[in-house]
Amino acid sequence: MKRTLAALLFALCLVPPGVRAENEAAVTAVRAADDARVAATIAADRARLEALYSDELYYAHSSGKVDDKAEHLAGLAKRSNAYEKFDYRTREFRVIGPGLVQMTGRVLIHSRNAKGPTRNDVNFLAVWREEQGQWRLLAWQACKNPLPDGTPK
Repeated sequence: MKRTLAALLFALCLVPPGVRAENEAAVTAVRAADDARVAATIAADRARLEALYSDELYYAHSSGKVDDKAEHLAGLAKRSNAYEKFDYRTREFRVIGPGLVQMTGRVLIHSRNAKGPTRNDVNFLAVWREEQGQWRLLAWQACKNPLPDGTPK
């Protein structure tokens, strides 16, 4: 434990303060952009999502269905699956390059469809890219967590 802490502190000392500040600023901005994405998804605010999604969006649902930006926005507009709440269990951010932030974690997604309320417990990987001074979601991929007996939900 002491060796791990010492190694972490040493590594932090190797990162110039300006880079750390830039990384912190990027993570803060992406966290705010993701919060805005969640709020816009719940509200089915197509205009806001249009601004938050990259034109090159790759959106892989936990069901395996893959959408581009137009398909994903059209699906949200139909409200066949109305999102009600995103309950992040974990959400971590890591700057992976200039203008690129990786977001990983686990989220419990509450929604409603024609059959009634649903909950999906998923692990996710997202990539945010800074485009013309704004952070936009470039990619999302989710997979359902299995039930205790190993079968998917």
